[in-house]
Amino acid sequence: MDDQSEFDRICVEEVRAQGRDPDLRAVTAEWMRLSQPHHYSYHFEWLGRPVIQHPQDIVAIQQLIWQIRPDLVIETGVARGGSLILSASILELVALCGGPAGARVLGIDIDIRPHNRAAIEAHPLSPRIDLLQGSSTDAAIVAEVMKRAEGAGRVLVLLDSNHTHEHVLEELRAYAPLVTVGSYCVVFDTIIAEMPDDSYPDRPWTREANPRSAIAAFMAEPGVPQFEIDSDIDARLLVTVAPGGFLRRVG
Repeated sequence: MDDQSEFDRICVEEVRAQGRDPDLRAVTAEWMRLSQPHHYSYHFEWLGRPVIQHPQDIVAIQQLIWQIRPDLVIETGVARGGSLILSASILELVALCGGPAGARVLGIDIDIRPHNRAAIEAHPLSPRIDLLQGSSTDAAIVAEVMKRAEGAGRVLVLLDSNHTHEHVLEELRAYAPLVTVGSYCVVFDTIIAEMPDDSYPDRPWTREANPRSAIAAFMAEPGVPQFEIDSDIDARLLVTVAPGGFLRRVG
């Protein structure tokens, strides 16, 4: 076994061990609970735009894009555009390293505010980004996304819009089939299922009905594409808003 292979083997063992460590998981859960009222994820930017993600999840998406080398990244939920810029920047680097030269990011949001659209379109990485305004579950939007995904060799999907059970389930039904085998559908904010009941008093989601419950319902439906939860990513990150939300398509 060469040095890199041995390093990788040790890392896998260490990651799985830390994922099984009850004390480490407990302190991580407590940290997530205490940081949530401070809107911790709102305080980071990617190349000048608010990304509204935890740093660990940013690194995880970077690794997935490098690993998959997608021709198309579909993102629901645009907000201030930092996540789109993140995906576009990694696609640009992948292209420089021999990946697909024409890879694109497609961002979908029910309300792309004019100042956010202007900032995204003015960014140097905007040539890789397309925007669609409308509900991600609207039939016309879904049809347009399917049209744009035609011919894409590898597709990665990131779901981060409305976090209600019903909305995420509809998104999974619409967009998970576009994910290519070996790629991922990442469902953000499954952490809601682990937070105290009063964490989101002004939001229409709860510990019982949220993105994680939508994943469970989707994966139990007959005839859907075959996905598995990549628990190694959870164990590697520990601090993540998407525990149990990294879904790898296997069939």
